[in-house]
Order: sequence, then structure tokens, then C-alpha cells
Amino acid sequence: MLGRDLGVGTAGAAEVGGATAPVGPANTGGLQFAPKAKRVISLFMSGAPSQLDMWDYKPQLNDMFDADLPDSVRNGQRITTMTSGQARFPLAPSKYKFNRHGKHGAWVSELLPHTASVVDDLCVVKSMWTEAINHDPAITYIQTGSQLPGRPSTGAWASYGLGSLNEDLPTFVVLHSSWTGRKSAQALYNRLWGSGFLPTRHAGVALRSKGDPVLYLSDPPGVSRSQRRNMLDALAALNHKTLDEYGDPEIATRIAQYEMAYRMQTSVPELMDLSGETQETLDLYGPEVNTPGTFAANCLLARRLAERDVRFTQIFIRGWDQHGNVAGDLPKQCKDVDQGCAALVTDLKRRGLLEDTLVVWGGEFGRTVYCQGKLTKENYGRDHHPRCFTIWMAGAGVKPGIVYGQTDDFSYNITENPVHIHDLNATILQQLGVDHTKLTYRYQGRDFRLTDVHGEVVHDILA
Repeated sequence: MLGRDLGVGTAGAAEVGGATAPVGPANTGGLQFAPKAKRVISLFMSGAPSQLDMWDYKPQLNDMFDADLPDSVRNGQRITTMTSGQARFPLAPSKYKFNRHGKHGAWVSELLPHTASVVDDLCVVKSMWTEAINHDPAITYIQTGSQLPGRPSTGAWASYGLGSLNEDLPTFVVLHSSWTGRKSAQALYNRLWGSGFLPTRHAGVALRSKGDPVLYLSDPPGVSRSQRRNMLDALAALNHKTLDEYGDPEIATRIAQYEMAYRMQTSVPELMDLSGETQETLDLYGPEVNTPGTFAANCLLARRLAERDVRFTQIFIRGWDQHGNVAGDLPKQCKDVDQGCAALVTDLKRRGLLEDTLVVWGGEFGRTVYCQGKLTKENYGRDHHPRCFTIWMAGAGVKPGIVYGQTDDFSYNITENPVHIHDLNATILQQLGVDHTKLTYRYQGRDFRLTDVHGEVVHDILA
């Protein structure tokens, strides 16, 4: 497969030191464990969904409406400049009802009725935390293991360490979703799915929802398939000469990516064609599944990518940054994702794919229990809160139907089983069969890894 990916023989691959190929034992130790997951689907709620209004039920707050957050709870912890100037920090209980669901009675908000129906397949982690308190550093941190830009993304590390399972599609695919909540959303930069200092072939490939899924995928008018093949053969010959002269692994990457693009002219249109899906499957994902670019449509594509053994699929949806209009924006955002999330888990499970597909849902941090701006019982805002937030995981050896970790009565501090974002990434790699301490890349004189010098696998949530 390596030879086909590079468009050269195995001798040619050896000449570039395998730098653009799945890395062997000399660099990463290979698979240190029997992998539970062959692939990962990451559902990222950019902007930080409110754990208080969705997962972390705090009924005692109802009797404390508009009371001040006790100083003993905050304990001088850092807050953002958006609320640090407020005269007080009034408590804002969730206006949404919660009910118990599943065999173990997990509390889930009324905003997530579809997700609640599959809660027995989920491991809900309520004790996530991070040091980052603003969006861009926090998203960069959870995606790359560093608050500073320039490091490889999680999907790029997976591609580098494990290689491809499908030579006709990228190892790492990124999908962006439309949203109906707050329109002024934080931008997402391609470094969040980039390869950093790893060879660029490990970067995520973003598929578009309009026009060609990948720019210039279609042949220009008047160019036949055979002409395209002849052009690539000639170009590859020129690139091989340059590769022989300089030995730059990025040249090998260029050769491989041209070949991948050629194969994608067939594989991507087939991937995007939903005409073979049954009506029952389309109904499972909801009415928006037929609208390209919606979260529901992207979840169905994620399942199709899983069927085709794409190693890492990342779905982004923005608009979760509810500083002043939780009642207006959060229900829309939840409606955008709720049915798609439940359908994805259900669809993977019934096809036997959930056994070796790890699904991860979450954002970059949580929201504050105190109100930002004007507080009423009908509406309120919430600022950024890194001290605790909620994610969920499903499939691939993760214990189903459990709630892990606890927070205090204000969903402000973790009281049981803290899970840092490095721990999350270490656990994801563990399920892929990789020891996070051994997946390294030497750059500028030191060995780098996704979890830096931190991270502990959360064994308690693994079956």
C-alpha cells in the first residue's frame, strides 16, 4: 500500500525514510495494544455548549436564583474580561427540565430528546477540564495538545502513527456544518486539522458541501480521464527526479497527493451520493439529512466514511457561544445536532460498526453558572468556564451507559474523577492501540507528542 500511496516502489519509499508513511516501530513503537477502535468520529461543538443546560443537572440552584456565587466556590479562579468587570455574579439556574433516561437513569435535558434515547450507548464524562479560557487557545489546545498554534492535530497524529485503511480516500476527513444558533461565531482555522510539523499528507482534507466536494476535483472541460492520467504520469516523473536529487519528504507527499486526488475523482462522488440510502435510514437522521452541509447530512457522511474505513472524521459545528441569549440560541443549536448524533450512534451500532468506531462529542470548555449580562428567569447568558464541562463517548471499548465524574452544586469545580483534555487524547489513542507516550515526532531537536509531557489514560471508562 505504501508503494501505491507514494506512486513509487518500496525502494522509493525507503529513500524518504518512510516519513510520509505509517511510522514503524523505530519511531512510534507501532501498535502497543490490541486496538479497540479502527477509526474515530469526532463531533466538535465549537463555541462551548452549556453543560448546565444539557447534561449537568443542578436542581438545587432553582432555590438560589439571582443569589451571588459564593466566593468560596470561585476561590479567586481566573475569569474572562467579559465578566470580570461585573459588580456581581448572579446565579442562573437552567430554565430547562431534566429527566432520567436509560437503565441507569442518566439525567439529560429536554433539549436533547433524541440523544437521551441512546444514552445507554454513551459514556457521559461530566468532569472534563482545561486551562484555556478563551476560544481560540482552547480549541487549539484540545485539537492539538497545545494552546499555541503550529502543532499537529489529533487526526494528523492518528494518520501519522497508524496510516491509511483506504487508499482511495484521505486518512483524515473534515466536515463543516451549518448552524441556526448565534450567527456571530468564532472562526475555525485549517491549522485545527492541519499536520503542523508532520508531513503534510497527514493533514485533514475538508470536504465542501457546495460545488465540488474538493476544489478542482472535476476535470476541466475538454480534459479526458486518459489525458489527466498522462499528465500525472509526466508530473510524477519530474517530481521523482527532484526527489532523487533532494530527498525532501514533502516531494514524496506531493506525488502521493496527486495520486490520491486522481483516485478521489471516483471515490468522492460515490461517497457523496446518498441515492442508495434507504428511506428508513434517511428518516433516522431527520429531515435535514437531504440538505448538504447540515449536521445531520454530515453525520450520515461520517457513517459512510466509517464504512469505507476512513481513519479519522472530524465534524465541526459552530454557534455554541451563548454569552447573552441562551434561551434564544441554545435550543436551535441542540435541534441542529440532537437527531444527527443519536442517528449516527444508532446507525453505526446496527451495522456492527460501533464496535470498532470511537465517537466523541464535546466542545472546548463549558459555561458559567453565573449570568453574563441581564438575568431573568426566561433568559440569561453564560460566560466561558474551563473548570468543568461535559463530553460523551461511545463505541470501541468505552463502557456504555455510564456517567463518569462529578461537579459541585454549582457546576463550577470538579469533585470526583477529573479528566484533563490530555487525558481524553491519551484515551483516544489508547483505543486506537497506541501508547500516547510513544507516538512521537522529532522536530527542532526534541521529541513532540500529542499529549506533550502529560496525559493519563482514563481506564475507569474502558470496558
